Amino acid sequence: MNPTPNPAAGVPPAPPPPRHRAALVVALTGNAVLAGLLLLAIWAWRTHAAPPFPRPPAALPAAARPPQAAPAPAAGPALAPVELSPQRLQSIGVTTAVVERRPLTDDLRLVGNVAVDERREAYVQTRFAGWIRDVFVNSTYQRVRQGQPLFSIYSPDLVTTEREYLLARQNAELLASSPVPGVAAGARSLLAATLERLRQWSLPAREISRLEKTGQAQQYLEVDSPATGFVTERKALPNLYVQPSTRLYTIADFSRVWVYAQVFQDDIGRLAVGDRATLTVDAYPGRSFRGRVDFLYPEVDASTRTARARIVFANPGLLLQPGMFVNVDLKLPMGEQIAIPAGAVLQSGTSQVAFLARGDGVLTPRPVTLGPAVGDQYVVLRGLRPGERIVTSANFLIDSESQLQAALGGFGPPAAPPAGATAAAAAGDRVELSTQPSPPRTGANRFQVRLRDARGAGVAGAEVEVRLYQPAMPAMGMAAMQATYALTDRGGGVYAAQGQIPGAGTWRVTVVARRNGAVIASRQLQLSVGGGAR
Repeated sequence: MNPTPNPAAGVPPAPPPPRHRAALVVALTGNAVLAGLLLLAIWAWRTHAAPPFPRPPAALPAAARPPQAAPAPAAGPALAPVELSPQRLQSIGVTTAVVERRPLTDDLRLVGNVAVDERREAYVQTRFAGWIRDVFVNSTYQRVRQGQPLFSIYSPDLVTTEREYLLARQNAELLASSPVPGVAAGARSLLAATLERLRQWSLPAREISRLEKTGQAQQYLEVDSPATGFVTERKALPNLYVQPSTRLYTIADFSRVWVYAQVFQDDIGRLAVGDRATLTVDAYPGRSFRGRVDFLYPEVDASTRTARARIVFANPGLLLQPGMFVNVDLKLPMGEQIAIPAGAVLQSGTSQVAFLARGDGVLTPRPVTLGPAVGDQYVVLRGLRPGERIVTSANFLIDSESQLQAALGGFGPPAAPPAGATAAAAAGDRVELSTQPSPPRTGANRFQVRLRDARGAGVAGAEVEVRLYQPAMPAMGMAAMQATYALTDRGGGVYAAQGQIPGAGTWRVTVVARRNGAVIASRQLQLSVGGGAR
């Protein structure tokens, strides 16, 4: 048996056997692999657990939030300034006018029908029952005067009351000197009550006067017209028994009439009570009637989308008759406004544009905001100032040219001269275009451009382009055509190149010369191209 080593004796321990060392290495390697797998699993879990998008930041107070831009409105076609020669302006018929502020009057034309003024109608009724005997006014639209007898009537109640009045009057006279206290006063009170009953029954004053003079009750009473006018309704017939509720006559005064005018709902806001109106009717050429708006009915007809305006007119000579179809013209003052001719505004459906005449043939587009149309003019709310000069005709042609220049990136106000360019060259460049053959033909042509400064010297070292454009002609089934040619510097300010013109007709040509990316010269003109080489 081997003796056990004694550490105290200073003898070192024996090393482990080889198989023990191999087991230790395997254990350490396995632990390292397991640790790596654990780290890989943690990384994969964090990666898949994170949200696919960044987490939104915490909500900020309204004052600290950055402002958000409002959505831009739909823009119309891009426009660019246009420069036209005096000959070109004259050939397309361009006219201009100065923007002014002046008092305007809106003109509103309506149609309507004449009707009876309801406030000038009178009804004839009795306040007692009875039988009609004689009818003096016996047809409709018969004209009557105030106080004219209409019919006679017999009323037992009225006859009885008249007799009571006569008896009370006789008693009052007999008892006027009675010594008995209160007797005279009672007799006078009874007489006054009977007289008041006659008055409440609308007994004419002449009948009461007759009754007092004659002292006899009359069997038949004549009823007078309460107004002057025309009988528009009659129900009084001989031997007809009538009650206080029976309407016997309707009398209308035509010295003033109403006109019910139809107003489209878009124009309701332009009217106001008190506006002056002028009436004309085809029956009286050259004759007009004056009136005022009296009432605007707060209801729109769902089928015609119109409202009614009631206009009162004086009717001298009674020429206006109920039921007439008439024309009404209202002059509505609008105060001082900026107004321009309708032909000066180009309507694109989403925007309105006017072209400012800057002078020297330069026309600049200007967006405007329009108010109501006043005749052949528009009120301008924003975009123009008094004193500015605008184009008033040929706007469609100018708009086409402006859109073309914007699309081609062509003419604009001359840019600042680039470094190294002389002030004379930048300010006075001149452009001359010629073709071979002349006039040009469909197919191959040679384009030549000569650039000269204000002193007449040639301008070299520029990049010159010739752009041709022909607008579409839908009526003929032709689409728009365009072509661009880059010209080569031939020296001495001459630039030339060969190019193909795809079709005949009138072409719009823009020549643009640049140097170091800046426009130094530009010109616009038209070319009439023939049908082809002969």
